[in-house]
Amino acid sequence: MLMGGKSNILGVLIDAVDYQGAVEIVIRAANEKKPVIVSALAVHGLMTGVLDREQQFRLNHFDLLVPDGQPVRWVLNVVHKKNLRDRVYGPNLTLKICHRAAIDKLPVYFYGGTPQIVAALRSALKNRFPKLIVVGAEPSKFRQLTQDEKGGLALRIQASGAAILFVGLGCPRQEIFAYEFRDLMAMPILAVGAAFPFLAGILPQAPAWMQSAGLEWLYRLGSEPRRLWRRYLLLNPAYIFLVILQALGISKFPTEGQAPSHERLYG
Repeated sequence: MLMGGKSNILGVLIDAVDYQGAVEIVIRAANEKKPVIVSALAVHGLMTGVLDREQQFRLNHFDLLVPDGQPVRWVLNVVHKKNLRDRVYGPNLTLKICHRAAIDKLPVYFYGGTPQIVAALRSALKNRFPKLIVVGAEPSKFRQLTQDEKGGLALRIQASGAAILFVGLGCPRQEIFAYEFRDLMAMPILAVGAAFPFLAGILPQAPAWMQSAGLEWLYRLGSEPRRLWRRYLLLNPAYIFLVILQALGISKFPTEGQAPSHERLYG
C-alpha cells in the first residue's frame, strides 16, 4: 500500500496513492461515518483547477485526489520522485470499493447520469457483486438545484442508510457537488465521472494497451469527437507545456486558490 502524501502539479495537490491506499481511506471513512471527499483526476480535471482559481481552491480542499490519468502519474513519478506503479483509474477504483463495500455490508448510493445510465449501472454492479447493498440510484437533474432541493437531496441520501456516495456528474460539476455537499454528509463522497456509463456498459472503454500507454484520451476523442475535442486538443498540450515550465523551475504554481464566492448547486 502506497500513501505518499500530496504533491503540487501545476498548483493542484495530487495524492501519491495506489488502489489499496485509496480503498482503505474510503472504507475507513465509511465505517467511521466521516465526511471525506475524493476525486479521480485525469489531465482535464487537473486543468480545471489550473484555469479557475475557485476550482483550484475546491480541489485543494479535497481529502483525496487520486491520479486517474497516466500523464498525472508520470509527473508524480518523474517530477516528484514517487514510485507509483499504476494510476488509480476511477472505474476500477469504483469496482474495488464496491467489492469491499459488499464484503463489509456498507450500503452505497449512486447519484448522477441519465435514468438509463443509473438503472444499467445498478443492474451491472448487482450482477457483479450480488451482496452489494445499493440503497439508491438517482439520475441527475441536469440543472442547478435550489437550496431546498439541495437540502432535500442530502436528507434523502442520509435517510437511505448509505455509507458511501458515488457521484457521476462529469467534471468539474461532480467535484463542485462533492465540495458543496461535504458538510451535509456523514460519509465519503466519490466523484468518479465516466465510471457510471463505462461500468453500465453504455460507453466503451479504451483497450488496456491504450490505457497503459496514456492514450485513453485518443480513444475517447475518437468515440465522442464533437463533445471532447476541445478538452483533449487544447488542454493536453497546455498541460505538457506547463509541466515542463514547472519541472525546469521557470514557473511557480502556488496552491492557495481563491475561496468560491457562492455555491454553484449543480445537480
